[in-house]
Amino acid sequence: MALPGALLAAAVGVTVAIAGMKLPGSEITPAGYRQTTSVYVKMRDGIEIAVTILLPPDLKPGERVPALMRTTRYWRGSQIGWGLRMMLALRFVNASNLVDQQGTYFTRRHFAVLVADARGSGASGGKRLVEYSPAEVTDMGEVAAWAAHQPWSNGRIGTFGVSYDGNTAELAAAANQPAIVAVMPLYDDFDSQALIQPGGIALRRFIEQWSKLVAALDRDDVCGADEVKGWDCWKDRQMTPGVLPVDADRNGEHLAQLVREHHNTNVGKAVGKAEFRDDLLSTESGDIRFSDISPYGLRKRIEASNVPMMVWCGWLDADSCQGALIRYRTFSNPQQVVIGPLSHGGSFNVDPFAEKHLPPVPLQEEQFDKEADFFDRTLRSKTNATIASFIQYYTMGEGKWHTTKVWPPEGLSSERLYFGEGKTLTSNAPAQLRGKDSYAVDFTASSGTQTRWHTQLGGGDVVYPDRATEDKKLLTYTSAPLGADVEITGSPVLTLEIASTTTDGAIHAYLEDLAPTGRVTYLDEGILRVIHRKEVDPRSLPYELLGPAHSFQRADAEPMRPGEVARIRFSLFPTSVLLREGHSIRVALAGADASLFQRYPAWGTPTWTIYRENGRSSSLEFLVKNR
Repeated sequence: MALPGALLAAAVGVTVAIAGMKLPGSEITPAGYRQTTSVYVKMRDGIEIAVTILLPPDLKPGERVPALMRTTRYWRGSQIGWGLRMMLALRFVNASNLVDQQGTYFTRRHFAVLVADARGSGASGGKRLVEYSPAEVTDMGEVAAWAAHQPWSNGRIGTFGVSYDGNTAELAAAANQPAIVAVMPLYDDFDSQALIQPGGIALRRFIEQWSKLVAALDRDDVCGADEVKGWDCWKDRQMTPGVLPVDADRNGEHLAQLVREHHNTNVGKAVGKAEFRDDLLSTESGDIRFSDISPYGLRKRIEASNVPMMVWCGWLDADSCQGALIRYRTFSNPQQVVIGPLSHGGSFNVDPFAEKHLPPVPLQEEQFDKEADFFDRTLRSKTNATIASFIQYYTMGEGKWHTTKVWPPEGLSSERLYFGEGKTLTSNAPAQLRGKDSYAVDFTASSGTQTRWHTQLGGGDVVYPDRATEDKKLLTYTSAPLGADVEITGSPVLTLEIASTTTDGAIHAYLEDLAPTGRVTYLDEGILRVIHRKEVDPRSLPYELLGPAHSFQRADAEPMRPGEVARIRFSLFPTSVLLREGHSIRVALAGADASLFQRYPAWGTPTWTIYRENGRSSSLEFLVKNR
């Protein structure tokens, strides 16, 4: 059927508009370079690494600027399909929303930005035998050296990135490439195993979902990455057919060949076999330790670089702030650490006392501004700037920022609350000769669907609903109402005198605020698989912990003896939060978190006995500042 004239004219107009559309980055700078280009950089072994270069829009002829490098395994860019082009032409989508906001901001601050697909991912060649492999670290040094010799470069490179890309930003320092003079790990994992097995408890569903995602990305499968089929898959492919090829490979033939060679290790299976910290990851080229692919394990090389670091993390972003504070206390590199009420990636304000889905504090552009200021100080001059180390941290519930050079901050005092009669928390140690509470583990207990662990999958908001109903499934101990405002800052330490009917189990301990209205607000948590309860000499561990020292190694694992009392001590994650006068402190104990974690034991239902008597007292110790 023939189209009416007006409709036909409109269709032709849209087609012409799509064909002639200028996409972001296609502009020419005053220096004569296209603002955005994509090329292959060949490595020592012939592997091609795909790199996209974004230049400042006002770059002048002969001008040389610092370069900021990000290495990702989540694609450095996507193709823009005809469906998305049509939406752009019809102005249903704003072109500015298609660009990386952080990278674009940095170019406006007069930095060049490089984004590279890590070896074996995206449009790059090679295989991924393991995440953060030694070959990947060496690649980053070689890409940085290449960038330092480009005609627009002043020879000084900074690395940056969020999450996985934050780890690569820090690991790039281990390449000991002289051109890399500053690094910025943002919301990263100082200890990769501490993310996937916090407290020795497998974050099973996170591992499964992440493994499926990266496997789909590595085979250039947009539908697999989005977990869609049929009509939804067809629509996906019209928006973006796949990963962005380099400029010289517009038809994507070379890209397709490289993707076929991405026979990468199944991350989920490899990690699932490593139950203990000293278990090895098996790869085609041999076994590798977690310490070989985590920043803490490359400490000597990173310290030898002496590169200054700016580190960002959020109090409720998995365990990223624990890693940031451990690094600050362990590594000799100059470090500026910013800890806010931030989700993974810094897009949301997750202060539990604030309204949900609020803009972040600081706002995202203010975060970018602080980051660019750091790179201005470290990369503009030919001589290395002196960078002072400090921690800026936000106290949730108070809404204020504080600065300290030491952690924990000075001016705090230790307080201990004991488990008491009637499931209370009291400052008095128990005097009674007999006191205990029984709890049958409820495996339906959950911390929710928008937790500090879920935000690691895409950077969503962290929202814990009122815990009053969920707490009915748990064993809780609650203090009397506070007589004044109290700030808790640091890593609370939980001590349990506990017996169990099973040899294995998981303890999920929650620190909560009970308001006079009855609302229960999540503040913090700590977790430990009970077979890892043995405390070891802290000096035997690779870094300085923030609480009791557990090795999580196979040789130190100790199954519980059913009915026998064990003393278990472990720390909660670091926090800074203000509790108001009239509110109460609550400790809630669970034996499971059905949201994302593996259950222990796999079968059976443990019953715990928590002792709170003279000589066998359970308690929570924390650092406070009375107001």
